[in-house]
Amino acid sequence: MTIKLGIPSKGRLMDSTFDWFEARGVYLSRTGSEREYSAEINGVEGVELVLMSASEVPRELAAGRIQLGITGTDLVREKLVNWQVKVDCLAELGFGQADLILAVPACWVDVDTLDDFDAACAAFRKKHGFRLRIATKYHRLVREFLKDAGVADYQIVDSQGATEGTVKNQTAEAIADITSSGETLSANISKSWATVLSSNRRPPCLDCRGQRLIQTILSYLMHS
Repeated sequence: MTIKLGIPSKGRLMDSTFDWFEARGVYLSRTGSEREYSAEINGVEGVELVLMSASEVPRELAAGRIQLGITGTDLVREKLVNWQVKVDCLAELGFGQADLILAVPACWVDVDTLDDFDAACAAFRKKHGFRLRIATKYHRLVREFLKDAGVADYQIVDSQGATEGTVKNQTAEAIADITSSGETLSANISKSWATVLSSNRRPPCLDCRGQRLIQTILSYLMHS
């Protein structure tokens, strides 16, 4: 049986994935041109590499088109409803650490807790006549987080890029975005005060038929 392993197709995540495997005696490499999404693996038999966006990995796992994938916890929980019954997170790889945080303008000195934010949302709607806007691409995660905190007087504004600039550009009053250092937030006059989710790159597994082989591969890689 061949196991299909989905890995990030570009950028730091791809490089970190390649380095992680190489450190354990398994060598991944791209084949063909830069425009071709093809790669090969040497050091483990029975594994086929599939290059894709990290955001596509959860969906491909849930659909059964790949049996093992490397992606972030944030993407698994955002992309899959009831993700716990669709994939298993088997191991943390120790790279790609980042937090999904809520941030507001730095001048909002009175907002330091979720209760403060709830009050700010209510005050904003009363003053402006519409709900406070939160720019993010993590709709499900933000809604679940704020629902659990009892915050309801807001609206989500979709942002698929440059989210940290939406407050400065006055297209949103707050943001929810991934950050590893907070430097970009600070440069855009925002302060973070609530962590929605801490994320790591993990390989979830779905296909029960491949469970034993996947566990064997992981055991070899994690302990070699």
